[in-house]
Amino acid sequence: MKRALVTGVTGQDGAYLSQFLLNKGYDVYGLVRRSSASDVMDEKLRWLGVADRITMIDGNLIDLSSLMRVMRDVKPDEVYNLGAQSFVKSSWNQPLLTGNVTGVGAANVLEAVRLEAPQARFYQASSSEMFGLVQEPVQSETTPFYPRSPYAAAKLYAHWMTVNYRESFGLHASSGILFNHESPLRGIEFVTRKITDGVARIKLGLQTQLALGNLDAKRDWGHARDYVKAMWLMLQQDTPGDYVVATGRTASVRDFCRLAFAHAGLALEDHVVTDPRFLRPAEVDMLLGNPGKAKERLGWAAETDLEGLVAEMVDADLARLSRSAQRN
Repeated sequence: MKRALVTGVTGQDGAYLSQFLLNKGYDVYGLVRRSSASDVMDEKLRWLGVADRITMIDGNLIDLSSLMRVMRDVKPDEVYNLGAQSFVKSSWNQPLLTGNVTGVGAANVLEAVRLEAPQARFYQASSSEMFGLVQEPVQSETTPFYPRSPYAAAKLYAHWMTVNYRESFGLHASSGILFNHESPLRGIEFVTRKITDGVARIKLGLQTQLALGNLDAKRDWGHARDYVKAMWLMLQQDTPGDYVVATGRTASVRDFCRLAFAHAGLALEDHVVTDPRFLRPAEVDMLLGNPGKAKERLGWAAETDLEGLVAEMVDADLARLSRSAQRN
């Protein structure tokens, strides 16, 4: 039975990936840092019904010694580095922490793999945010990077370190340049989940307005459940590499809003207001990925369209809030 080690196991992607790997028959180990909120940090895993099937191991991305110990103890066949300070807005408030966790943390995992588990296959969660001020209308693996936030810069360091460890030490190390991927498990601070939660609250009479930032920013949005399959497929290849994972369709925040409100029988214009507090210091105006390489070499394609994704998220938030109201 294969063993997989997942950092960031309690996040959206970590939860869906763990579910996917468990269904494939893997033993799944999750790296978790000690937290005073340990009783709630596995909420996403519990939502998917897999929390009690994962072996949690204490460690921290910024502590190399803990990562080396984990590699020795687990002896993983596959390592998925999904752990990061992953919220772009917070990276402006915490640029050094973001650099240490998101950037240097990935290098620490690579170094621990090199020293203690060199036969393991490694996956790095790279990000479309690395393209930033886009240099081409559609972004592929060969598009030049131009990061526009501390988060994106940290991800770029982690991405290039993955390339260097692959080329210098012969590690089977791959990066997935994932475009925006959402789900009912998305953190409430991210705009898509903020929208669907807001729509649900308005529908249930819990609030009347939804305050957002830049409604014109465009993104290539897919479902996290589809994207974790691409991560796994990369590590099943004979040769490691880097892959754009995207839908090939872009839509604005306004479009996402309109779909969400319409699904609940509401009109965007009646409830959405813009608030400059939610604007970024440097905006990424549009991201649109070309998943051609992933389709050709991995046989991967997104299965959930934007309309289906939005409907699933709105329905999940309506169900959550309705249950909460009943309990109270």
